[in-house]
Amino acid sequence: MRATSGVPGFDDLVGGGFPENRLYVVSGPPGSGKTTFCSQFAAQGARNGEDVLYISMHETKEGIRRDMGGYDFGFDRALDTDRVTFLDSFSSDGRRFFGLPGERRDHSGVTNRLTGFINSRDIDRVVFDSTMLLRFLLDDDEDTMVQLLSSLKRTDATTLLISEMTDPSAYSEEHYLAHGVVFMHNYLEDEGMQRGIQVLKMRGTDVDTDIRDIEFTDGGLRVGSAATVTH
Repeated sequence: MRATSGVPGFDDLVGGGFPENRLYVVSGPPGSGKTTFCSQFAAQGARNGEDVLYISMHETKEGIRRDMGGYDFGFDRALDTDRVTFLDSFSSDGRRFFGLPGERRDHSGVTNRLTGFINSRDIDRVVFDSTMLLRFLLDDDEDTMVQLLSSLKRTDATTLLISEMTDPSAYSEEHYLAHGVVFMHNYLEDEGMQRGIQVLKMRGTDVDTDIRDIEFTDGGLRVGSAATVTH
């Protein structure tokens, strides 16, 4: 079974979509389209009648609604349905899950509360934005991150983790633990800023690992059908 991404052109690179109930990392530098990609994934789940959990470590519900409201793929509207649960880490519900920096916290409790929420609500899709800020809240505790990621892999949800990353060869624990890694490229060429997308790995799936051009449109991100980006 495949979880369709909601990003035109992407599913062709991964055999029809993400293999369901697995953990994936969407990495790249700032401004490369990671949040938009994951919002399209979440909106697609809502359209499919799936239950979606969107966890933001830095943005409010109204903020993400405003940012994504300029596109036509409907994530802003999906936020108003009972299909999407939005968890802001600094809201009262978010503090119940994560606490605040400097507070005394039971780190294993973060994992148990999150995975318990996902399992008890029969969540189908999870977006986690982002691992960099999660480390900040967890005091950069590597063991806690590994425990959390390993537990997320055991849920019955298809999970996308957003990871801030500028070098596609500078791997961290989430890249090794995940079932798949998608890298968003962002670089300058003579004609200006160029963007690309690359599937670095996808376990159990034949994938197109070339860098494909990707553009922002009124409907969100769209992957080029054939052109390969070189740099």
